[in-house]
Amino acid sequence: MTDELKNIVEAVLLAAEGPLSVAKIQGLFDEGAQPEASEIKNAIAQLDTDCESRGIEIRKIGSGYRFQTREKYADWVRKLLSVRPPRLSRALLETLAIIAYRQPVSRGDIEDIRGVAVSADIMQRLQERDWVKQVGVRDVPGRPALFGTTPEFLAYFNLSSLKDLPELMEERDLGQIASEMETPLPPEVLQALQLAGSEQESSENQSDIEEAIEASYDEPVDESLEDMQSKSAEECGDQQVLDTDTESQADQDNVDNAASAEDPLLQTG
Repeated sequence: MTDELKNIVEAVLLAAEGPLSVAKIQGLFDEGAQPEASEIKNAIAQLDTDCESRGIEIRKIGSGYRFQTREKYADWVRKLLSVRPPRLSRALLETLAIIAYRQPVSRGDIEDIRGVAVSADIMQRLQERDWVKQVGVRDVPGRPALFGTTPEFLAYFNLSSLKDLPELMEERDLGQIASEMETPLPPEVLQALQLAGSEQESSENQSDIEEAIEASYDEPVDESLEDMQSKSAEECGDQQVLDTDTESQADQDNVDNAASAEDPLLQTG
């Protein structure tokens, strides 16, 4: 790597309006005179080392690189430019966060997570800022549009990639949070939490019962199916014989009674 290459890379990064990729820098050279990608990366690394004690740094944004002021000097830069940080509504930030962490997502997905409708104005503002764009459609009836973040989103929030997004906090119990904050909860809230815990325990017990029932389906049976069928047939046969004998005895008694009624010699006077 020559000093001239490092100077060229420094100049184009300073003049560029956005991050430049290594391939883009290579394309600035005439064919046959293009440096290797590794040489350009070494030049960028050397420039970053040179800036360690300065107020600027080289930052990797997506697949590109750019010069930017260090975060610790943001207040002075803001005073120079006389700009205020943009005021972003909670609804817009929630929508943007869902897209960033769950992309690609449709408006219906966002509404399911937030529990409220997503206005067209919010989606329009996100797209006007070039933070969000349509990345495809879902192959279902209606073919809803799917949205994802853009390189401009990474650049604005100073992220090298989506992997640099903060990790989501694990879901915690409300009672635990209140205890850590030393804030007593109202009685109705405590009652609701206890009720929710009972319902969860009941649900877990029901699951245990269902698992036990399903497990019993596989338990071995002492008698084989043929033995059970044979035994059942024998029991049915015995019962049928008993019923037949009972009916025959009843018919015989009826005949004897009728004969006694017609024969005067058998009648008692």
